[in-house]
Amino acid sequence: MSKLISLPMYDVHHPDTEALLGALRQLLNEEGLEGSKLLYSEPEDRLAHWQKPELLLSQTCGYPLRALLPDVQVVGTFHYRATGCDGFNYSSLLVVREADVDKTLQDFRNKRVICNSEDSQSGYHTLRSLVAPLQKDGRFFSEITFSGSHRQSMAEVKAGAGDIAAIDAVTWALVSQHEPERVQGLAVIGTTSRVPGLPMITSAQTSAEDLAALRRALKRLVSEPEWREIREALLITDFSVTHRDDYQPISDAAQKAAASGLVTL
Repeated sequence: MSKLISLPMYDVHHPDTEALLGALRQLLNEEGLEGSKLLYSEPEDRLAHWQKPELLLSQTCGYPLRALLPDVQVVGTFHYRATGCDGFNYSSLLVVREADVDKTLQDFRNKRVICNSEDSQSGYHTLRSLVAPLQKDGRFFSEITFSGSHRQSMAEVKAGAGDIAAIDAVTWALVSQHEPERVQGLAVIGTTSRVPGLPMITSAQTSAEDLAALRRALKRLVSEPEWREIREALLITDFSVTHRDDYQPISDAAQKAAASGLVTL
């Protein structure tokens, strides 16, 4: 059975994703993992895809890792050059219309929030943790709408369908670079707490030997000069070997928000 590879999370400018895929195929070949034979996937059902036993490499979100993907193995975490990122940690930016640039988060009580999805750390759970101390009777916002993606959340705030959204810092930086018209008319009024960034994962069926090879390949990607242009295009600066326990702060924050009375955003 052919093994799978996917890069679904920061696919803002697809040619850059394709270049990264090509680099990974070569590096994985050189590490003995038959990178050229991997089946590339752009899954519609990401959660099902991430649970496939034949998954060799993909990138997921920290909240699904902790809450919904108990069996996958963590390969490690990239570092990104973007405002709101530090080492392998990242945060989200609080994005509003430009006319509201002078407001604070507290000013958005009883306003409408746009989120990409309910299982998103960057678009939902990190914002829930931020407003939990401000909630009254289990509510802070008056209405929540799910957009399906960070880019669509930005578009809906801009169009007036909602008033505020939490946008992954790396996504915001990549969109600003490749689609600057999308950020025109929007402003950032704050950031959320930093937590470990989007982890690279592999199936529970991946052997310890192959896991070590994956980590060698990703470390080479961030250190060898021939891949510099690919790294820079995707804002990747480094790679750290991380483990599931490194993402415990995400679980802790979700539990704390729920204990405060804010069970849902």
